[in-house]
Amino acid sequence: YVVRSTQLVEESRRRHDTWPTATAALGRTLSVGTMMGAMLKGDGKLTIRISGGGPLGHMVVDANAKGEVRGYVAHPHVHLPLNEQGKLDVGRAVGKDGLLHVTRDLGLREPYHGSSPLISGEIGDDFSYYFAQSEQTPSVVGVGVLVNPDGSVRASGGYIVQLMPGVDDQFISELEQRLKEIPSVSRMVDEGATPEEMITTLFSGHPVRFLEKLKVRYACPCSKERVKGILVSLGKKELKGLIEEQGQAEVTCHFCGERYVLDRGELEQLLQEATSN
Repeated sequence: YVVRSTQLVEESRRRHDTWPTATAALGRTLSVGTMMGAMLKGDGKLTIRISGGGPLGHMVVDANAKGEVRGYVAHPHVHLPLNEQGKLDVGRAVGKDGLLHVTRDLGLREPYHGSSPLISGEIGDDFSYYFAQSEQTPSVVGVGVLVNPDGSVRASGGYIVQLMPGVDDQFISELEQRLKEIPSVSRMVDEGATPEEMITTLFSGHPVRFLEKLKVRYACPCSKERVKGILVSLGKKELKGLIEEQGQAEVTCHFCGERYVLDRGELEQLLQEATSN
């Protein structure tokens, strides 16, 4: 799986006003979430939760099989000095004293839950470990985000390479060597490589068959109608309190930052509906 996620990560940055290190951490997780969502079928969806004890706090990403993804970080205004490699210090911002948790809703009676300890906080390594430990699937996960001097996203992308049963040792050795030689995923995206070209670069010298292509985007299903439903579910007492004490209600969506304001008249109408029900 390969994703070019520059536009959706930039939209996330804009919506949440993330600072560079936070942008890179959330952007990497959004990229992985998008690819994991593409592994699902039909109406399948998943939620990723990462909490490593670092200054970013926790991160949450939702994705589905349609290429739609959304996410947020608890503390978006985090930017640390560059690490020893001169790169954004995502590992220190996320921390590694915690877990990576994945919940998959496949439309069955019970969702699937999987988790693994964080090993670096750099996201790519952590997901490689998750796939190996929690899903018993040998995988290599590469993700990267380049940020412009003004804080906007210059390039973002990722890949997940998983080995199928029966792969011979020689191919595995070639792949391991190839992964050490290729440019970083963010550099490939920055240089204009398409997802197809990125896959061809990964498997240079081997025939490649592309199975599916999917448009990806930052998407959130929140709406004013949903907010109204949430307020009605609070009950008549809470609605009365909102009307009497504040005269309005203001709700901001964690995932997309959209702000919904309901005035006194709208709240009184909701109270009337709640009373009649």
